[in-house]
Amino acid sequence: MELNRELVGKRYERPGYRVTAEAIERYARATNDANPAYFGPSALASPVFPVVAGFPTFMDAARDPELGADVVRLVHASEEHVLRRPLRPGDVVSVTSEMESIEVEDAGESFTARADLEDADGELVAQVRGKMLIRGMTRRRRARSAPGEPSEALEILAEETTAIDEDQTYRYADASGDDNPIHVDEEAAKRARLPGVILHGMCTMAVATKAAVNTIASGDPARIARVDVDFSKPVFPGQTLTTKIYEPSGGGYGFDVVNQNGITVIKGGRVELHF
Repeated sequence: MELNRELVGKRYERPGYRVTAEAIERYARATNDANPAYFGPSALASPVFPVVAGFPTFMDAARDPELGADVVRLVHASEEHVLRRPLRPGDVVSVTSEMESIEVEDAGESFTARADLEDADGELVAQVRGKMLIRGMTRRRRARSAPGEPSEALEILAEETTAIDEDQTYRYADASGDDNPIHVDEEAAKRARLPGVILHGMCTMAVATKAAVNTIASGDPARIARVDVDFSKPVFPGQTLTTKIYEPSGGGYGFDVVNQNGITVIKGGRVELHF
């Protein structure tokens, strides 16, 4: 059964997500981020935090019975965040998602949804775009897109290493609302043809973005204007991730994330700053 392409353009809405200092702090702790900006009553949300508000609409799309997706086989393929300003405690945002595309991939089929987060004045605060892969839904194949500029040719400007805790997936599920069983249930992960529980892609993205904030953004999350990642390999609890940030090119910085064995789990990531 293939995904229903007639759903392209369909919208999903969730009104009134209220941002709290507690939620911002919980998300920071769940991603092993000790930046002081995320703690206290005047905290700023991390650049990845908008997914917490947008995630329910993405799952509305994934679980839409008209789509025909097996969510047990769902994995995150890529994510892009465009940020006008950070979310803050007291913000109330409405979220509208739109199914942008449904495509054939090497490993199955994917759908891409875009979530627009607007504040109480109707101003766009953030835009979150996620591509979800439903593994093994089709045997059709097409060529992979070009990977872009090779990171190996660029100068490394900064590196940061983060250990992924054994309980990381459970803490992230609690903070984000993403309780997909492949992240919290060993047997469910194996039924989905994975070797075991895997880390949420968004937690991997948060780890990479943490490195960008702490280095090229001088610790200020409000300077992050855009983050874009493709998830290339799964991450497992107990691993160690190193984010390598490269010299500016084309208005932004590139980055890769590798595990302790040198396997790249995010390749060709991109981050842009507000100046």
